[in-house]
Amino acid sequence: MSVRMNFEHELETLRENMDAMGKGIQQAFADLLSAIALNDLEELDRIQKNDRKINEMERKIEAECLLLLTRQQPVLASDLRIVSSVMKAVGDMERIGDHAADIADMAVRLNGISYKEYAPSMPEMLEETRKILCDGVELFMARDKEQAKEFYKRDDKIDDLFNQVKEELVACLKEGKKDTDACVDLLMVAKYLERIGDHAVNISEWEVFKETGSIKNERIL
Repeated sequence: MSVRMNFEHELETLRENMDAMGKGIQQAFADLLSAIALNDLEELDRIQKNDRKINEMERKIEAECLLLLTRQQPVLASDLRIVSSVMKAVGDMERIGDHAADIADMAVRLNGISYKEYAPSMPEMLEETRKILCDGVELFMARDKEQAKEFYKRDDKIDDLFNQVKEELVACLKEGKKDTDACVDLLMVAKYLERIGDHAVNISEWEVFKETGSIKNERIL
C-alpha cells in the first residue's frame, strides 16, 4: 500500500471514530433530557459516569490525529486542515459531555422539581439546545460547508432563551416563594445549556475551516 493510500485509510478510520463520538454525544444529551423528565436518578448517575467514556474517546482520537501527522507527514494543506479540525471539534464535543454531566449532577440535586414552575422558558431552552447540538454535530459529520457557514446564527436563540430564563429566575427569587438553592441550580443548568450551544457552533465552524482554511472569516491555513 502506498503512503498516500495508507494515509487515506487512516483518515477514514479517524472519521469513523469521530462519527462514533458525535453520535455518543447526541445520545448522551437525549438520555439526559429523558432522565430529567422522568427524574430517573439512576440514569442521571449513569450519565455522569459516562463522561469518563467520552473523555477516553477524545484522548483516543487526539492520539490518532497526532500519530497521523507524525507518521504520515501529510504535505497537502487540505490534509492538515482535516486533522486539525477533528482535533478541535473533539475538544468541543468533550466539553459538551462535561456540561451534560454537570447538568445531570444539578438534576439530581433538584430532585424532580418542575423546572417550568421556576422558569417557564426552561423546557424550550432544553429542547433548543438538543436541536443545536444534534444539528452542529450532523453538519460536521456530513461535511456540509454551506449550511455550516450560516449555523452560528442559531446560537442567538439559545442566548435569548438564556436571558429569558435568567430574568424568570431573578423574578422568582424576588418573590421569595420558591427554594433559593433550586433557583441558583437552575441558573447553572441554563448556563451549561448556553455553553453547549456555543460548543455546537464551534463544531460547525471547524467544518468551515476544514473546507476553506478560514475560521470566523480569518484565513489560517
